[in-house]
Amino acid sequence: MHEALYYDSKGDGTIQCTLCPRNCNIGVDKLGFCGVRKNVDGKLVSLVYGRVAGDLAVDPIEKKPLFHFLPGSSVLSFGTVGCNLHCKHCQNWNTSQVQAGQFFEKDFSPEEIVKAAKDRGCDSIAYTYNEPTVFFEYMLETAKLAKEAGLKNIMVSNGFINEKPLKEICQYLDSVNIDLKGFTNPFYGRITGGWLEPVLDTLKFLKKEKIWFEITNLVIPTLNDDPELVKKMCSWIKDELGIDIPLHLTAFHPDFELGNVPPTPVATLLNAYEIAKGVGLKFVFVGNIMARGYENTLCPECDALLIERLGFNVLKIDIVNGKCKSCGCKIPGVFK
Repeated sequence: MHEALYYDSKGDGTIQCTLCPRNCNIGVDKLGFCGVRKNVDGKLVSLVYGRVAGDLAVDPIEKKPLFHFLPGSSVLSFGTVGCNLHCKHCQNWNTSQVQAGQFFEKDFSPEEIVKAAKDRGCDSIAYTYNEPTVFFEYMLETAKLAKEAGLKNIMVSNGFINEKPLKEICQYLDSVNIDLKGFTNPFYGRITGGWLEPVLDTLKFLKKEKIWFEITNLVIPTLNDDPELVKKMCSWIKDELGIDIPLHLTAFHPDFELGNVPPTPVATLLNAYEIAKGVGLKFVFVGNIMARGYENTLCPECDALLIERLGFNVLKIDIVNGKCKSCGCKIPGVFK
């Protein structure tokens, strides 16, 4: 067990975790909502520090998904168990929706993770699969060592985190993908058990800190696919974050507690794409379905094909020194 950061003692043995917006009040020998932070004799401890769920994995960075951050590179990915949301459609529910000790875990120190990333030829380490916020201390120590070793750090997150810890981890992050699950509080409450405003605050904070980030929105039939809500979300992104932020619109497949909801029709996803482009977002992508061409990066000035993708494979990159090879237009992102 490793003592956690971000908590206050209440004086009666109870402690308040201040890591995420839940601000859980946790009694002695009790767990927080995430299932991995525990009050042990008046101290908050992380039950997942150094405990990887399953094993380390090498992924293409496009799988995160990040399309404008070191495209074509490899990233060492890992997560733990636990989450501070309870998404009814979670595809990693077997790790995210369990408590410490309820899934196969392997011991990896931060030093071992950094070494593994170097040994396997990865450019980056991704904190992913479950919500990295709940293994904050593990992520933080690994990210510090990774930065010293010349590796990039990527957080794939639901964005449900308080500003103070977010500010601390941002010192070591190079890129983030935020899963913006919907655009209303009723949706967040009913489907995720959380609420929207902290996620929007996280996105605005990342923009202010000038950390490269991209947004994923899983389009779920009948739940968050209303065209007016899609337009409202895209307009907010444009107004608050800018038109250069890549938006990944991805298809839902029935899973976990939403097995009775049908998969996202291709037409629904492509309609959301057209809405996003119509609002003015420059870089919109479609994922989780085979939609050839909708995964490519085109130059916003001359329409040249800059990055050609097929699934998670990069077939072509025509970006030189961060600019379109054809017309010289500067392309937002982080490129080799």
